[in-house]
Amino acid sequence: MTVEAMTAADVMSRVLVTVKPDESPLMAWELMRRGSMHHLPVVDSGSHIIGVLTREDIAAHWSGGPAEQSSAQVRQLLGGRRCPHVPPDEPLPGVAAAMLESEVDVVPVIGASGMLKGIVTVTDLLAAVAGRRVVVQDADSSAGLFRLEPVLPPKPSRAD
Repeated sequence: MTVEAMTAADVMSRVLVTVKPDESPLMAWELMRRGSMHHLPVVDSGSHIIGVLTREDIAAHWSGGPAEQSSAQVRQLLGGRRCPHVPPDEPLPGVAAAMLESEVDVVPVIGASGMLKGIVTVTDLLAAVAGRRVVVQDADSSAGLFRLEPVLPPKPSRAD
């Protein structure tokens, strides 16, 4: 299959770790670090995309220590910026154009229902151009969205 004939659904990452907008930057950073990820989709409770958080977003807004980062929310890091997205059947040249026009290196892939289906990164595009991307035969398969919940020890109670 030629690059021109490929679509977003052919190259997108379907298995994603997501965070909710009220999650802390500290937790988002830890998810990215442990998963070796550079992009973290921010979704509401219905899996509708709000934005994509990057490592650069977190680093640019990092101030103070863990306590400050635990009390902030990732929605503040998105800053109300546009979140360009493409449909699964968007040809790769259109995906690349959306990235260039919005000056981003990732675009969410949104299905007809408005639900997040996957993401396409610059690396995905380069792999497709280099012929190193395996085309998914079942382009209709749904995305695997994972929400990781932190497991924190209970706070000690104070006996008076």
